[in-house]
Order: sequence, then C-alpha cells, then structure tokens
Amino acid sequence: MKLFGAGALLLFAGSVHAANLPNVADGAQAMTLSGKPLYSAAPGQASLDQLAAAKKNYDENPGDANNIIWHGRRTAYTGDFRGAIEIFSEGIEKFPQDDRMYRHRGHRYVSIREFDRAIADLEQAAMLIEGKENETEPDGQPNEQNIPVSSRHGNIWYHLGLAYYLKQDWDNAFRAYQNGFNAGRNDDNRVSTTHWLYMIKRRMGDEEGAAKVLDVITADMNVIENFSYHRLCLFYKGEMTMQELIGDNEDNPSGASAAYGLANWYYYTGEKEKATQHLEALLASSSWAAFGFIAAEADLALR
Repeated sequence: MKLFGAGALLLFAGSVHAANLPNVADGAQAMTLSGKPLYSAAPGQASLDQLAAAKKNYDENPGDANNIIWHGRRTAYTGDFRGAIEIFSEGIEKFPQDDRMYRHRGHRYVSIREFDRAIADLEQAAMLIEGKENETEPDGQPNEQNIPVSSRHGNIWYHLGLAYYLKQDWDNAFRAYQNGFNAGRNDDNRVSTTHWLYMIKRRMGDEEGAAKVLDVITADMNVIENFSYHRLCLFYKGEMTMQELIGDNEDNPSGASAAYGLANWYYYTGEKEKATQHLEALLASSSWAAFGFIAAEADLALR
C-alpha cells in the first residue's frame, strides 16, 4: 500500500468530520464489513457519571485540549464512537498539531470500521511525534493495580499497526508494530506488540522471523494487564500447551484476543476449516468493538 504524503495526510485527517461518515441504520454506530448494523449496549452508570464530569469540564473551558480529549474519550467509553469522532474532529480544528487528537480519533475510526481514515489519522500522529519525548498516557479505564502501562508514542504505533493489519497490509503493519515495540516501556507493551508481530510474520509465511520475535518473551515477565497476550506468546513459543491456554472451553476461549489468536493459529498451521469455525464463533459474541472481533471480521471478509 502506498502511504500518503505528509501534506496530504494533514489535509485528509484534518478535514474529515463525522458528518462525512457513511450513513448507518438509525441508532447504530457502524456497519460490519458484511453490511450489518452494529449497536452499542446501554452504558453503565459509572461511565455516564464520568462522561458528565468530563462534559462539565469541557463546557467550562472548551478551548482546553485536555478537556476535549477527555470529553471524547469518555464519550467513546459509553459506546458513542461516532460522537467521540465529532469531538476529536473539533479538537483537530482547534489543535491541528496535537498528535493526541489524531491518535484518539484514529482509534475510534478503527472501532467503526473506517480503516483508511484511521490510517490517515494515525500516520499524521506518528509524524507529529517525531523528535518528541515519549510519555505515559493516562488510563481512562485503569487496571486492577491502577498503573498505566501504555505510552503516547506506543499507542499511536499500536493502533496504526492494527489498522494496517485489518487491511492485510502486512509490511506496514509490521513496521508500525516494530516501532510500537521500540516505544514500549514495560512488559505489557512488549507482550502486546510481540503478539501482533508474531501473527503478522506467520501470515506472511515467515515462520523463522515469527519465532525470532518471540525471543523477548519469558514466563516470568512482569505483566500487569495484558495476560492474554502473554499467554498467547508463551503458547506460540511452545512454553504453554493448548490445554493450558484455553482450559476446558476450546470452542469459546475467554476474551476476544485469546479467541482470535487461537483461530489464527489454526489458520496458519493448516486447519483452515477449524480456523473459520472459531472466527465465526467469535463474531457470534457481543464484543464487536474488541480488536480481536474486528480482526476476525476482516479475516472472514478478505479470505
């Protein structure tokens, strides 16, 4: 895939508004790649309360970049991805050099299956962070230890790699995830990016290269939240059995990431019918905004 030039990226990313998005059924957030409407579940009270607080801060000072970002993030956490895109689009108009606006809008373009727009935003964000020091990105949904594990640069590269992966542009996906790995600051970053790097190499038919990316994975890594990715990497490496990975529920392993990783494993080890069955089982779940779900959807659409 040919990348956009820097100037074109800025023009494209900065001018796209939610009003320009494809029409969807009334009340839907997106359409699946096969043309079915996707609806968000009703948000919980905690999410609504957090959104109300973020909206209050925004209303009091709509010219503050952080207020815009948290208004958009909290809106997305309620399941209103299109509304979040509107807010981040406003942020881009007000702060066209703020990489965070493109990073968060790009993420939500992935959620609603607008992969090309996600790539444009995230490539723009990657350009804007060149030469800038990396920093921890605050969590909107903290882990059990309340320790943020992701970084500003790492999240840009991670979501960019995902957007390219979903279009099966393996070379660009690998480039982005490799940059994400290099921007990683802890073991959670290393296991998450390594998982995707491994899958990309396997999809490219490079088993030797896939095995090499696993060199950094050990059983005693200090993982705080990305346990499924860690377990998958240990499985790929041969240090965890299939039974240990999935327990007693082979047909429906817990979590979209584990379910997708297992389906992919069947695919590139030659059991394609079984892979398809697992992808279809994943799409029967309700977690349509999860990355593993979206990847399963893309795989079935493009095979």
